[in-house]
Amino acid sequence: MKTQENKSKVYQLMPVLFAFFVMGFVDVVGISTSYVKNDFTLSDTLANLLPMMVFLWFAVCSLPTGLLMGRIGRKKTVLLSSLVTCVAMLIPLIYYSFPTVLLAFALLGIGNTILQVSLNPLLLDVVSKEKVTSMLTLGQFIKAISSTLGPVIAGVAAGVWGNWHLIFPIYAFITLLSWLWLVFTPIREVEGEVTKQKGRDVLALFKNSRLMIAFSVILLIVGFEISLMTAVPKYFLERCELPIEQGGLGCSLYFSARTLGTFLGAIILARYSSRRFLIGNMVAAVLVFLLFMATTSMTVLLVALFLIGLFCANVFPIIFSSAIQSDPSKANEISALMIMGVAGGAILPMVMGILADATNQWTSLFVPLLALIYIMLVSVKMKY
Repeated sequence: MKTQENKSKVYQLMPVLFAFFVMGFVDVVGISTSYVKNDFTLSDTLANLLPMMVFLWFAVCSLPTGLLMGRIGRKKTVLLSSLVTCVAMLIPLIYYSFPTVLLAFALLGIGNTILQVSLNPLLLDVVSKEKVTSMLTLGQFIKAISSTLGPVIAGVAAGVWGNWHLIFPIYAFITLLSWLWLVFTPIREVEGEVTKQKGRDVLALFKNSRLMIAFSVILLIVGFEISLMTAVPKYFLERCELPIEQGGLGCSLYFSARTLGTFLGAIILARYSSRRFLIGNMVAAVLVFLLFMATTSMTVLLVALFLIGLFCANVFPIIFSSAIQSDPSKANEISALMIMGVAGGAILPMVMGILADATNQWTSLFVPLLALIYIMLVSVKMKY
């Protein structure tokens, strides 16, 4: 009987974990910014509207999605996100221009917001409480695989097929598969308080200092990652005269390190304190980032970029897990608040773009550096 129940749980878990792969599509905005800048001859400030159009919606839509999830359920909310993502992926194929690309990435941001708010709580319905942290880390591992493949697929589409935005029909097809798999998977959602939540219940979380610190870390780690990924191809071009197509592979290197980091994190966090693990990683990340800014050697740059991805891989799952487990009865509301912090991906790249236009790409790297230093300081003082 118990074996049959375990098989049922695995059957329910698989499509939920696969949805984390779809979640990773949003990270293609990093390399896309460089391609779009070249296609339409844009300034850095204007090109960085692209990540802003994606991540702005995390600030706008996260809390409403939390309320919607309380009304229609977690699974239906995840399914809705897949439909929005599919529409977003089809727009550049119908007509490719800067305004339509902005519209497509805006819809991608809305779809990804809905997905991130609803998918993490849905995971609570298919795994036991003691496995939540490891499963969230596994989900981030799968998302990292998707993020790693994005620049590679875009590079192949540009180099082999002669059209980088042919990546979009591939993403649309995978999203449709995810939608179909989840539609035909029965999942019994937890009933209770989550169905009665109101806007004031979500807003009340802003008074919780512990959650607000976690929110600030989510805001900055996502902003750090997106701003770095938008800068890497252009920085390699400025620093080492590496073409955008090859420089874009640096993004894949970073995400491959993140993939390895989340995999190792799932193992290490099962045995050691998440606090000590996070502090060690953040100290190392700051030191390596300083090396990344100091060197002009292409080899050292690539090694440093890989190590940065490795050390920063587990910040999001550790902080998110800590926040959501602080009060499981408010999982929907806390998830909405934490995902709202993903809007950092809209803020930091815009600041970097303005700095890069005023000075150069190297100077703009002080923005993600300061974000890392803040997270390192918070990791020392924060309660887990």
